Amino acid sequence: MLYPALDIPEDGKLARNIAHFARALRRAGLPIGPGRVIDAIRAVAVAGFTERADFYWTLHACFVSRPEERAVFAQVFRLYWRDPQFLEHMMSLMLPAIKGVQDDRRADAAEKRAAQALLDGLADDLPSPDRDDPADGDEIEIDATATMSAEERLRTLDFEQMSIAELAEAKRMLSRLSLPVKPLTTRRMVAAGAGSKIDTRRTMRAALRRGGEITELAKKTPAIRWPNLVVLCDISGSMSQYSRMVLHFVHAVANRRGQGWAKVHAFTFGTRLTNITRHLRTRDVDAALRAAGAEAQDWSGGTRIGSSLHAFNRDWSRRVLGQGAVVLLITDGLDRDDSDALAHEMRRLHLSCRRLIWLNPLLRWDGFAPRATGIKVMLPHVDAFRAGHSVDSLSALGQAISDPGDQGEKARLMRMLGDIG
Repeated sequence: MLYPALDIPEDGKLARNIAHFARALRRAGLPIGPGRVIDAIRAVAVAGFTERADFYWTLHACFVSRPEERAVFAQVFRLYWRDPQFLEHMMSLMLPAIKGVQDDRRADAAEKRAAQALLDGLADDLPSPDRDDPADGDEIEIDATATMSAEERLRTLDFEQMSIAELAEAKRMLSRLSLPVKPLTTRRMVAAGAGSKIDTRRTMRAALRRGGEITELAKKTPAIRWPNLVVLCDISGSMSQYSRMVLHFVHAVANRRGQGWAKVHAFTFGTRLTNITRHLRTRDVDAALRAAGAEAQDWSGGTRIGSSLHAFNRDWSRRVLGQGAVVLLITDGLDRDDSDALAHEMRRLHLSCRRLIWLNPLLRWDGFAPRATGIKVMLPHVDAFRAGHSVDSLSALGQAISDPGDQGEKARLMRMLGDIG
C-alpha cells in the first residue's frame, strides 16, 4: 500500500528532523548511535522521499535491527511524522487517571514507549494530581500511609505494563537476583577426615605401610555434584517482552559464580528451536541478548511448542539433561500443534530431568483457568506451575527449585482441570 507523499519542508532541516527522530527512537529503547543517524541521512538523500512508504522503509532499514523493534519504530514514526490524531491518542496515554472511571483499555506496550519517548519533555505541561483543576471544585485527598514504596511496586508490576524507565530498573533488579541450588548427593564415595563410613581400602593400604598395624581408620563420605540448569524460553509474539526479561535473569545466573549450577544452557523457541547458550557467556547482557536475537530468527513470530520440544528431546536432551538437570519452561502454553504429540514430548521431557518447572505469565490473572488445549495436556507433566510476569515471581524460583514438594499452582489447577473435564 502506498502512502500519500510527505510534505518535506525546503528549509534544509530534514537532516535535523531525522536526528531528532533517531533520538526519540533511542529514548524508546532502540540501540541507535551517531553512525546509524549518518547512514539514515545519506540513505534518504539517495532514495528520495516522494513516497511516504519509501521514506518509512528507508529509515526502517537503517534503524531497526531486531524483530521486536518493529512495533516501536512504527509507532514512533507515525507519531513523529505528523499524525495529529495519533498524537492526541499518545497524549491521552500520558495523562494520569485521577478522577472518574478509569479506562480499562490496556495500551499497547509499543505505544506507551513511543509516547514516553516523544512526550517526555511535555511532562511539566500535563495535569498532575498535585495541581488544582479549576473546572472541578472537588478536592481530592489521597492517603498514602499504606502505599508501597516504588521498589515494592516495581517488584510486583507486570513486565508488559512497565514504562521504559521501569523496565531499565527491573533489569537492574533482575541482575542482582540469585538462584541458588542445593548439591546432589551421589553414590560415589570420596575421602573425608570426618566421613560417615569407614574406607576399608585406604585403611588397609595405610596398615601395610606400617607392617600390618592399623593405627587409624580412614573415612569416606558420598560425593556431591551440582546439577545443570536448562532454560526453554518461548519467544513468540505473545511472550516477547516476558522472554526478554527472563533471559536477562538467566544471563545474570549464568555469569554469577558461587550459585552451584554446573552449567546453564538456554534455548529459545517459537516456530523452531535455537540454542543460545554460547551467547549468554558474553559478559555484557545487551550484547548477549542482541546476539541471541540475531540467531533466533523466529522472535515475535508464531508458536509451535510440540515440534520445538520434539527437536530438543531428539537433539539435546541427552547432552544437557544428564546429572539431574533442572528445566525451566517459560511459555504461555498457547499452541496449535497436535495435542497428542505435545503430551508425548512433555512426558518425555519430564522423565529426562530431575525437576520441570513451568513459568506461565498468564497465571497473573486471578481468573486464570486451564481451558486452552495446550495448557491441559502440558500441566500434568510438570513438577511446579508458577507465574513468570514480574520480578517477584522470578525471585520466588529459588523455593521451587530447592523444595522438591513445591508445586506452585499445579495442584489447584489440576483440581480445576478435573472439574472442567
